Amino acid sequence: MPNLSIRKLDRNVYERLRARATKHHVSMEEEVRQIISQAVSQPDKMSNIFQNYFGLDNGIDLDLLNQRKPHKPMDFDK
Repeated sequence: MPNLSIRKLDRNVYERLRARATKHHVSMEEEVRQIISQAVSQPDKMSNIFQNYFGLDNGIDLDLLNQRKPHKPMDFDK
């Protein structure tokens, strides 16, 4: 399996990665693998992206899918 080394990583980024790994109960190496895998996977719906950054895991309760009813289709025959 390929390996990847990252040189000159900012100390603040390193500490934040360590804190994130601790929060998720995984090693830093596993946390970075998950971040990279997620970053290169197919794009998410906008609501999923907002949930990842602002959802319950980050202390914000978002109910993006149930905020309003779907729009009424436009009628071009009028």
